Order: sequence, then structure tokens, then C-alpha cells
Amino acid sequence: MGLTGGIGAGKSTVAKVLARAGATVIDADAIAREVVEPGTPGLAELASEFGGGILAGDGTLDRPALASVAFADESSRLRLNAILHPLIGARTQERIDAAPAGSIVVQDIPLLVEGAMGPLFHLVVVVDADEETRVSRLVGSRGLDEADARARIAAQATEDQRRAAADVWLDNSGRPGALDPAVGRLWEHRLVPFARNLAAGEVAQPVPEAAVAANPDGEEGAARRLAQRLRTALGGDAAEVAAHADGEGVAATVRVSGDVTADAMAARMRGAGLVPAGASRFRSADPGAAATVDVVT
Repeated sequence: MGLTGGIGAGKSTVAKVLARAGATVIDADAIAREVVEPGTPGLAELASEFGGGILAGDGTLDRPALASVAFADESSRLRLNAILHPLIGARTQERIDAAPAGSIVVQDIPLLVEGAMGPLFHLVVVVDADEETRVSRLVGSRGLDEADARARIAAQATEDQRRAAADVWLDNSGRPGALDPAVGRLWEHRLVPFARNLAAGEVAQPVPEAAVAANPDGEEGAARRLAQRLRTALGGDAAEVAAHADGEGVAATVRVSGDVTADAMAARMRGAGLVPAGASRFRSADPGAAATVDVVT
């Protein structure tokens, strides 16, 4: 599961609730800090690329100093990303591989929408709150001034962009703890059975509670996200993907080359949250998102 939300929306709070429920939470920001700690190859590579001026007196990374040189132009930013992204990706994969068998892995990624990473996950959950609430939180708990808070919010993805990426939309505009029951329902009625169905290769049985907060932009949005997941999971084997809302969920057709084996197709479809349901047909393992996919050659 991918978890994201704008600054001040309360994404980290939701991550803590999921962790208490039993999820393995992987914090992208924490990993980004780990890979540039003193003594790491990452910090050494940054210093070699951008100079010793990016280091503080105690040998730690001086982040403002790095930002002043690494974001000075597009070329510098690309060099920074070329160093950090492989390190962050490798460490993230290590954490995923180390998760206990049967774990529900939640990746907490602030810029998931901005990085167009949604199709990489079985499910994307967006935590949101209205702008005034977010500004109040940033000013009150983080000590930002109001202008800085609003500027940071404006620099991130818009609400419409997040809705387009969201399979689940959680509004966290209320008092502390008010969202916890909804997160608990999400865990019990959607995430746990979804993971169980995928592991067993079983088609989901729809559960009314699982639809709470689902598909914030309707079935057409769900169809678009399924098509994106199919293209990502199948890669070059998918010559054509078409998906549409059919009134009872989402229906899709995937055209593949004739030399793709059934076993290979089943394994890749699992990456899109689908399990076999007959010859050349796959259906959703997600109880909150009905979908049927037919494969043709």
C-alpha cells in the first residue's frame, strides 16, 4: 500500500495507526535521511559531487547548504537524484524483503503523487485535510509562519491530482483521533482480506464496509487507475490495455502477444491486485474494488 498526503494533513498519524494494527510501515523520509548519515557511501558521494561545503562542522549533512547548490539548476538537481534515488530504492527494497511473511507493507511517501508512483502499489491511500486546518497545524505544531506554510502547501500536488491517484480518500480535518475508526475499518475490511486473497489466489467477496472512502473520483477514476496498474505490471507484454466502468465495478481487456505463458501472466497480474478467475480471465482480490480483466491474444 502507498500512503501519501499533503504537508500538515496527518499522513504520519495514519501510518502510526496502521503500524499499531500490524502493518510494516516503511517511511521514505526516514530512509532518505539514513542513506546520507555520517560514514555512509551516500554522504561521501554527495560531498565528492557537490563539495565539502555541504558538510556541517560535525560531519553531518548540512541540508540547506546542499539545497543551495543541488537545486541551483536542473543539471545539479538531476545529479542529486542520480545519487540519492538508487540508494533510497535499494534501502527500501531491503526493508520490504525483511518484512515478515504475510506482512501488509505500507510505504509512507510524501511525494508519491508528484512522482507518479501510484501504479506501483496495489492500493493508494491519500490523507487530506482542508487548507486552513493544515496551515493551522503547520503554524501551531511546526512553528512555521503562515506565509511559509501556505507556500509549502502550494508547492505540492493539488487536491485534484491527489484524488486522481487515490483508491481511498481519508479526510483528516477533524479533531485528533477522529479518523482512527475509519483507518481501523480500512485495515479490517479491506487491507487484511485483500492481502489474504492475493496470497490464496482468491477472488474478493465484496464487503460493504470496505467501500468506505473508496474511489474519490468515481468508477471512471478506478478504471483509469486499473489501466495504469496493468500497464505497469505487464510492461512490454501488454500491447493494448482498455478499461471502463461497467456499473458493477471496472471491466478491462488486455491484448498480449501469443508467447506469454499463463503462469507468467498470473504472476504479473498479481502485481495489479488480480487473481485468476477462469481461462484468460482475472478478477480483483480487493474487496473494495470490483474488477474483471479479460486477456486476449
